[in-house]
Amino acid sequence: MAGFRVRPYRDEDYEAAREVFATAMSEYAPALCLHVLRQPWVLLVLGCAFCLLLASARSLLLPVLALTLLLALGRQVLGCAWRAYIERCLGDDLSDIRRAYMDGPGARFWVAEADGRVVGTVGVRPAGEAGLLALKRMAVRKDYRGRGIAAALGRAALGFARQQRGCRAVVLNTIMLQHEARALYERLGFRRQRRFVLPTAYGRLANCTVTVYRYDLP
Repeated sequence: MAGFRVRPYRDEDYEAAREVFATAMSEYAPALCLHVLRQPWVLLVLGCAFCLLLASARSLLLPVLALTLLLALGRQVLGCAWRAYIERCLGDDLSDIRRAYMDGPGARFWVAEADGRVVGTVGVRPAGEAGLLALKRMAVRKDYRGRGIAAALGRAALGFARQQRGCRAVVLNTIMLQHEARALYERLGFRRQRRFVLPTAYGRLANCTVTVYRYDLP
């Protein structure tokens, strides 16, 4: 744990905290493209389009170019959709971190600081059900990972939850792309509670699954 410290959020951390979260989430864009590309219906559509173009053009060049353009277009659309999701997060609780996490009961936001700058974030707030807190906005800069920063942030959040009177558990949601995050949460003691596909047209088309984790407190 040497080389960094976890401390409560301060107002001067605002821009840095938002930037850490946005940058960390942006890293999932390529993985999202690969995930969607592997869906059976996408492979079927691409295969059928290639075969139809090959049969009509009687040349390999046109189908290859068309497929390349289609893949590039799909990547752009998915990239825009993912950036829109990040902007929604920044416009939600991260638009006013103090109001969302520091001024209300049962909520708190922490940052990890190293080399004189913010390199990680995490927050907890009431989950909407009595006795539950939600862990949110866990993020660490890529060049500072592997130092135990995320684990320290998670322990700070769990320690805060233990001090809250009447708190029974901490819950969180992860999407199918967050493999390292799920491994971290399981090491911290979280257990998988349930899994579901996002109940939206995009969620069903992209097979966007969410895993709910829960950490029960004594």
